[in-house]
Amino acid sequence: MIRPALVRWHEIAQLLLSATTQTDEDQRDFVIEKIDGLLDERDQLQQEILAPFTPEEQVLGEQLVLIEKQVVSALDAYMKTIKSDIDATKSKKEHVKSYVNPYGKVARDGTFYDAKQ
Repeated sequence: MIRPALVRWHEIAQLLLSATTQTDEDQRDFVIEKIDGLLDERDQLQQEILAPFTPEEQVLGEQLVLIEKQVVSALDAYMKTIKSDIDATKSKKEHVKSYVNPYGKVARDGTFYDAKQ
């Protein structure tokens, strides 16, 4: 007999894998909240999963180890996507600032000083 906590852990792992495949920027906040909730629930389940394990639970545990590797890589890829979007947004803001004020980053060495700036 397999404990309900292990079965729920397996379900959460599958939900995490499916959540990381959603790449719509419109739904990103919802997906992040969903992932955060699933990770919190998984942390609570971890306290319930203690040895000794039945042979059936050991087989499921081996499957969970493989799935967890996929979950970790999927979450890392999702975080990299978010970070790259944030970096792109920051660079766009800097580009707009340099377009609005093209002389903002000019080094002022003292040879010419424009009093109007």
